[in-house]
Amino acid sequence: MEDGRFYSPTRGPLTLDQVVEDLLAFMADDPHGSYRLIVGTDSQTRTDLCFVTAIIVHRKGKGARFYYRRRRQSKMRSLRQRIFYEAALSLATAERLAQCLSNCGATGLNVEIHLDVGEHGETRELIRDVVGMIAGSGFHAEIKPNSYGASKVADRYTK
Repeated sequence: MEDGRFYSPTRGPLTLDQVVEDLLAFMADDPHGSYRLIVGTDSQTRTDLCFVTAIIVHRKGKGARFYYRRRRQSKMRSLRQRIFYEAALSLATAERLAQCLSNCGATGLNVEIHLDVGEHGETRELIRDVVGMIAGSGFHAEIKPNSYGASKVADRYTK
């Protein structure tokens, strides 16, 4: 979806408020389960850049549900700019998600941000900076190979 709405493969187009309702209902199905809330963004270059931000609610050992939003941007000058833009999109989404959860009375759910950077490859020099940006905003950051929210889920929908 490129209209600012999220898309769920099982539910179709959703607003962020509807995403929160759906993920809380998913969690209510197994109230004693252990959950991770993850936000990750990835991008793919074509004639322009396609950015996909995913929200994942992972019921540890028992599956997950995810939602994604796609947006397009003109090409960026550098990989550094692109990685920081991905991190900024994830951070903005995580902040809005945390606020919506708080408004619903769902406290104690920590949102983590998965970054598309890792120790191997061109992005290794950016790790400290983008992880610092996320941590400085109060969120836990994961990098490759543990950042499946960005490198697997969001990546799948950039193509």
